[in-house]
Amino acid sequence: MKDCNQCGKCCVLYSDGGLSASVSEIEWWETYKPEIFNYVSGGKIWISPVTGKQLARCPWLRKLPNQNKYICHIYYDRPDDCKHYPVTIDEMVRDECEMLDARDLSNPKQAQKTLDILMADSRPPASR
Repeated sequence: MKDCNQCGKCCVLYSDGGLSASVSEIEWWETYKPEIFNYVSGGKIWISPVTGKQLARCPWLRKLPNQNKYICHIYYDRPDDCKHYPVTIDEMVRDECEMLDARDLSNPKQAQKTLDILMADSRPPASR
């Protein structure tokens, strides 16, 4: 499995209403990050503060100049949905994630184990 190359596919794919934030995340933004909270309405995220409509793309995703790479301007404060992605190899295949290589596709069980190790610090603790 390759390192993330910041292609932005996942961010673009899910940022138009496919993401959610917990009540505690929203409350935290309201208190500590009002610039993020401005894009929350009725418990939904990435809502235009001007029109009240769902944005077509995350307002925090930026394309780097002269590159095919993206960065998140709220990386350390992004929603858990973003932090936990990707969860499964099937999800990565469906989303055409560029982290996958031929070896991952030929042995998805091993690729899932590798992904679980890579994402261990980004995911919530497993329920017991």
